Amino acid sequence: MFVDNVKITVRSGKGGDGAVSFRHEKYVPLGGPAGGDGGRGGDIILKANEGMNTLMDFRYKRIFKAEPGQNGQIKGMYGRKADPVYIVVPAGTSVYDEDTGKLIGDLTEHNQELVVAKGGSGGRGNIHFANSKNRAPEIAENGEPGQELHLRLELKLIADVGLVGFPSVGKSTLLSVATSAKPKIAAYHFTTLSPNLGMVKLDSGLDFVIADLPGLIEGASNGVGLGIQFLRHVERTRVILHLVDMDPENGRDPYEDYLSIRNELGKYDGNILKRPEIIVPTKLDIAGSDERLKEFKSKLPDDVDIFPISSIQHTGVKDLMNHTSTVLQNAEPIHFDVENDDETKEYNYEAKADRLTVEKDGEHSFIVKGEDVERLLQRSNLDHQDGIMRFARMLKGMGVEDALIKAGAQSGDSVTILDFTFEFI
Repeated sequence: MFVDNVKITVRSGKGGDGAVSFRHEKYVPLGGPAGGDGGRGGDIILKANEGMNTLMDFRYKRIFKAEPGQNGQIKGMYGRKADPVYIVVPAGTSVYDEDTGKLIGDLTEHNQELVVAKGGSGGRGNIHFANSKNRAPEIAENGEPGQELHLRLELKLIADVGLVGFPSVGKSTLLSVATSAKPKIAAYHFTTLSPNLGMVKLDSGLDFVIADLPGLIEGASNGVGLGIQFLRHVERTRVILHLVDMDPENGRDPYEDYLSIRNELGKYDGNILKRPEIIVPTKLDIAGSDERLKEFKSKLPDDVDIFPISSIQHTGVKDLMNHTSTVLQNAEPIHFDVENDDETKEYNYEAKADRLTVEKDGEHSFIVKGEDVERLLQRSNLDHQDGIMRFARMLKGMGVEDALIKAGAQSGDSVTILDFTFEFI
């Protein structure tokens, strides 16, 4: 099954907690603090693989989690860093933040990597908090929480040449004749329900990949028929083979069909119309098609690139493929709109400006909210008195105490930050 649009959730690993520990060794009086730092949590990394051509696997697994870093150890030993989690996607996958709609990155090359969620950094052990006033601190930091993102993966097939045209104009037949691909072929519209890829092998050695895209109809750019579902795959093709049916009994006008498809491509992405196009009149083995071809040509400008064929009789197919290869060699490469061109890209949340708020939740209870305050709580180790006192001092330095007093808090009232509640004094 061909799947080209999925939503997944990724969660990077939490950093390991710093340790509170002291040296207890013979002949080492007043050994001092020896708590090591926690290890970094695991990253979530997307990796492109040109051997894949569908996002089918993500229909069965949509949540990916990385392991947390190891906690700090005694004797100043650091915790082990967690291994990253690699998620393999097809080359040509665009990655979007589902919550904001922002393009995070575009994986277009084999083995290209994109870090979508960084693991949390490890907390510092008490070895870092010793000073001249407190030589035996019972203070350590918890590891930083990991990141969680909701992503939308959108696959846009990477093919050198794309076949476009109305349904039943012979795209699948041409693909089957020109390559070893075996697409479904039948005498009814919309036989092709998903893109098919094939490799055209030429005697010159200038091979290329060709994609048979599902038939377009008028209104496709607005979702009519198979609509915009597969128009995105035309974006990455460097040369367009526009197939036009010359069957005099099909009840349609070839020139109107040609203009209609061009119009839909332009509505979807105007850049597509700037790429080299070869017009391919098809079904010339049918009686009366020659007259229709002459009439069609008379309505086209003199400088158009046109190659009539009959896929059933294989007439003109080899010449078309050789000509397409020549056009492809001279075609401009497509520059993808991504943030940078580094082989490995990294995405991090854009932190919002912190806004400390205090809400009254009852006669004697208050709730404090704010990104910096919540982050402080998550990273504070409150198992020891020294850690609690440090947490209280830092809250005061952030202005939490003044904000609570301004909101009417009095000694004895309860204050809640996230899931932690304490008494205000």
